[in-house]
Amino acid sequence: MDPLVIAGRTFESRLLIGTGKYRDFAETRAAIDASGAQIVTVAIRRTNIGQNAGEPSLLDALPPSQFTYLPNTAGCYNAEDAVRTLRLARELLDGHDLVKLEVLGDPQTLFPNMIETLAAARTLVADGFKVMVYCSDDPIMAQELERIGCVAIMPLASLIGSGMGILNPWNLQLIIEKATVPVVVDAGVGTASDAAIAMELGCDAVLMNTAVAKARDPILMARAMRKAVEAGREAFLAGRMPRKLYSASPSSPVGGLIEPRAT
Repeated sequence: MDPLVIAGRTFESRLLIGTGKYRDFAETRAAIDASGAQIVTVAIRRTNIGQNAGEPSLLDALPPSQFTYLPNTAGCYNAEDAVRTLRLARELLDGHDLVKLEVLGDPQTLFPNMIETLAAARTLVADGFKVMVYCSDDPIMAQELERIGCVAIMPLASLIGSGMGILNPWNLQLIIEKATVPVVVDAGVGTASDAAIAMELGCDAVLMNTAVAKARDPILMARAMRKAVEAGREAFLAGRMPRKLYSASPSSPVGGLIEPRAT
């Protein structure tokens, strides 16, 4: 499969995996190995990566030498908290600057607050961060985030943790058509077919957490998601046949067939 390029860095996998909601760090590692993911997201407010001395650290289960960490601001509801969280992550990860920004607007739906997201994005980009940004599927908001300098646009497919799949493929296509940076579907993927559809639409990658972590068999689901992303990407590159209500042309050629003799 052709590589994914984000902020000048190249990745073989187009599947990004979250590290939360698993039973333990051992299951986290097993699922991520099965997924083939190279980029792993980490909720700085919920996961220990060294800020809690004496507690098990994700860094031991997923060494940064083997995986690219994508610190995120899950649990932040304003720009100030989001910026503070990612500055802490940069300190904990020795100057790491590739981050995922998400500023939530509602604790029940976890829908993004785009006003605060835009404010945080401006501050972080000016501060030297390479910002991948979770956002609504509004094409105008996506264009503004790219104009600010975000290195990837990450529209939701449906609400975080809902597993409802892609509810508005038309908006996603509008975002994809205008974007000059990678578009990564973030939130709402429930099963492998959702991931495949996102890639078939032309998304550059898919990010998921709950769909794998809360599956009955997370390791098997991670493996399925890996195959789905690869198949969806290949289908997009191959180019599907046109949709038709019906076809008057048979699938096999009819020219040169021997005609029955008239009686």
